[in-house]
This record gives sequence, structure tokens and C-alpha cells, in this order.
Amino acid sequence: MIRLYLLPALAFLGILFGLYTVVTGAKPVPAAAPAAQPALTPFEGTIAGAGIVEASSQNIAIGTAIAGLVSEVAVKVGDRVQRGDPLFRIDDREVRAELLVREFALASARAELARLESAPRAEDLPPAQARVAEAQSALDNVENDLRLAESLTDKRAITAEALDRRRFAVQSARAKLAEAQADLAKIQAGSWAPDVAVARAAADAAQARVDAQKTELERRIVRAPVDGTALQVDVRPGEYALPGAPTPLILFGDVQRLHVRVDIDENDAWRFRPGAKAEAFVRGNRDLQTALEYVRVEPYVVPKQSLTGESTERVDTRVLQVLYAFDPRALPVYVGQQMDVFVEAAPREEGSAR
Repeated sequence: MIRLYLLPALAFLGILFGLYTVVTGAKPVPAAAPAAQPALTPFEGTIAGAGIVEASSQNIAIGTAIAGLVSEVAVKVGDRVQRGDPLFRIDDREVRAELLVREFALASARAELARLESAPRAEDLPPAQARVAEAQSALDNVENDLRLAESLTDKRAITAEALDRRRFAVQSARAKLAEAQADLAKIQAGSWAPDVAVARAAADAAQARVDAQKTELERRIVRAPVDGTALQVDVRPGEYALPGAPTPLILFGDVQRLHVRVDIDENDAWRFRPGAKAEAFVRGNRDLQTALEYVRVEPYVVPKQSLTGESTERVDTRVLQVLYAFDPRALPVYVGQQMDVFVEAAPREEGSAR
């Protein structure tokens, strides 16, 4: 009896459950509310584009021209520095030691040049003058002896040999006087001009080597290229820095005024006009918006690199990049943040008619 009524009842309940499931499952699924309301264009005709916030100086990837150990990092993230201020320093002990050696060589070369240029020395003149006076006295003495011998009336009073010796003595005394006078003239004339020129060239070469070493020392100090702010610092003391690293050691830029780099699809590029008005909206809050100031257009169309994640985007899209500026105090945005930008343009129908 139970089997007679139980099985039909279960079958009937199964049919009812199936009908209920079909009816409830056929109802349309309500669309999920967006996480944030999308921004609306303020213009009748518009070009929509994604914008990336960047520094007004553009984002500068700071690197190093010299490979070496980082000995000091002078800035932290967010620090504002002036142009020429040091950002970080590469170990320079070896360069400083070589600079010291070259500075000593320069001092030696300059001392040699000064010695030659200061000639004659005052203390060298009296001895030279005394030797001239001595040679003159010796010449006067032998000349007097020769005159006495030649004045004898009796030629037998002195032999011809003795007379010749006195004549030779006069010639020797004259030669010694000439030598002493030449030495005095040489001292009075000072250093020989070619010697001074060689010493001056040696001093200049030593100075050039010192300057070159100072330049090499300066290259180990990486300085700020413009007034700006350290946006990222990816280097620490003790790390080894390499030139051409794929990741910038410091990302730097001037954020006193910000730029928005707007990507305009190549299909809309013909509608853009330089100087067109534009407004930017903060993603996630369409109530935060600001008018933009036109800066320039970069006329070379490039492959799109900044992707927004929309399903209609293609990786092979090419875009025209336009730069606009705004005051960072107008919006709470940061460098690298995406914004929704609308640029005023003629409607597509009007453009097609023209």
C-alpha cells in the first residue's frame, strides 16, 4: 500500500521542484553595480583617452656612468632637491688617492717653473762678480809684468823664453776674464727661454692631469639634473651600481606642476586639434576633476603601452600622445596614476561631412 502511493508522490514532488528551478533560473540576472560611476564628458563633441600623470620635467630615470660600490645615498623618497645637489655617490677612494699623487706632481712642476722664472738669484750675482774682478786683477797683473819686460832697453836682461811665458800668461788671464764675464752675463740673463717653456709645458700638463682626475672624481657623484623631487629610490649604500641598469636607481622629476600624457587612439587622431580644451577625472571618483592646460602634441604616433584593461583594447593599437598640464593642488593624484581625459573635438558626423 505504501509503495503504491509513495512512488507517485515522490515523482510528483520531483516534477514540482524541476518546474520551480526552471522558473527561478529563467529570471534575468540583474547587472552588478559598477565599483565607481564612470566619468561623463563635459563636451558635445569629445575624444576620450587614458592619461598617465607624470612630472612636468618628464620622469627622469637617474643612472650612473661609472660602475662601482655605492658609498652614500643623499636623498630619500619625497625629498625635493635643487639642480646640482648630490643624489648618491660611488666609492671614490682610489680616485682620491690618485688625485693626491697628481697634485704633488703638479706642485713639483710648478716649483721647477718658479725656480727658472725667478732666475737670476740675488745671491748668485756677488760670487760671479767677484770672479770677474779677480780675473780682471790677474789680467792687470800679468799685463803689467809683460809691459815691464818689454820696456827693458837691454834685451839681455830677460830671455826670450821668459818673455814668451809672460805673453802667454796675459793671453790665459784674458781668457779667464772672458769666461768669468760670460758666466756673470749668463747669470744676469736668467733662465734660458726654451728651458722655461719646457717647464711651463710640464706644469700645464700636470695641471691637466689633476683636472682630469677631478673630473673623474666628480663623475662618481650623481647630481640632480633639474630642480625636482625623488619619486623612487632603488639604491642603497653598499650595493653595486651598474651603468644602463634596466631599473632606474632613482626616479626623479619636477612635481611642482604635473603633466598628463593622454593617449588618443589613431582612429580619433584626425579629430584632434592642438590647443583643444580638455578635462581630467580621477579614476574611482568622477567628482574629482580639473581643467587641463594644453602643453604640446608629440606628432609621432607610437604603439600604445599604457593599457586600461578594457575589453575593446587591442595590443596593436597606435596612439597620438598629447601633453596637458595642471596644478597638483587641484587634485589628489600622484605620478604614474591613470586618469580619464576628455578632449573637446568636433562630432564625428561634422568631421565626416567636411
